Amino acid sequence: MIRSSLELGVREDARFVAERARHVAIDEQALARVAADFAERQVPVPEWNAELHFTDGTPRTANYLLVLDALNFSFWGEPRWYVTYRGQRLRGYWALAASLKRAIEEGLDIDDARVMVGMDEAKLREVLRGEAEIPLLDKRLAHLHEVGQRLLDSYDGQFANAIAAADGSAVALSQLLVRDFPNFRDESPYAGHTIRLYKRAQILPADLFGAFGGRGLGAFGDIDHLTAFADYKVPQVLERLSVLRYTPELTDKLRRREVLPHDGEEEVELRATTIWAVELLRAALATHGRDVKAIEVDWMLWEMGLHLPPDALPYHLTRTTAY
Repeated sequence: MIRSSLELGVREDARFVAERARHVAIDEQALARVAADFAERQVPVPEWNAELHFTDGTPRTANYLLVLDALNFSFWGEPRWYVTYRGQRLRGYWALAASLKRAIEEGLDIDDARVMVGMDEAKLREVLRGEAEIPLLDKRLAHLHEVGQRLLDSYDGQFANAIAAADGSAVALSQLLVRDFPNFRDESPYAGHTIRLYKRAQILPADLFGAFGGRGLGAFGDIDHLTAFADYKVPQVLERLSVLRYTPELTDKLRRREVLPHDGEEEVELRATTIWAVELLRAALATHGRDVKAIEVDWMLWEMGLHLPPDALPYHLTRTTAY
């Protein structure tokens, strides 16, 4: 069932911040040029990567994706965490996706809620083994315990039952995640308001949509109501494209790789203005006859972020479990 009246509030909150931001601005002329260029070149929407994700077309994939996105945050740091999987040396999100898939292939049912709850730090360290250690391992273990326990308490161990409760609505599923799984509750204070950003709570239904090809457990009638996923790479790409402009002070902090505090004004503006810029870019693409969803624009930009030149302004650093 399409629930067009449901909204997460992310889009509205992003606009609220973008219109008041002191450190980040949207260059609308640059945005128009980028939209025209994307439309002319027909920049493709990246396809779902079944090589690095576990995908079997069953409810087991839904549980895997819940685990993946519960742990999908804060990969930066030195020495950098890498995982080698099937001859590929991976980092960041792809290292996480592949390491969880590797665990399943090695016989560990990390998608089983009982296994999630019973996991200890040593075992999770083995699952995520690679070069160096992934940051915030203790936080990831806590998230794994939380989602496993909630699955057992409320959903008979199956995230597919939570998806069924959302009744075909990506927005409703995001709301359910924010309500029932506290680690997905990504909100920040700004100018006396609570700003809803919900990066991981939105990326999970988007991942289901990708993994299941928009059918079955990935069928959502309102997938276009989701926004971009405010992280590190997308604002970096938008700045490279001159769509986002930073104050000299913020630019200098990024060049010096200074850590920005979570919930600080600069960090909230970076994330929220990114979401609103993607909304404007999506609308501009539509004027060129390119009808794409906000999540698809996000995927395009994120893919571009994997191939930025060495002289690109570094992405911001914030140590948080939100993204």
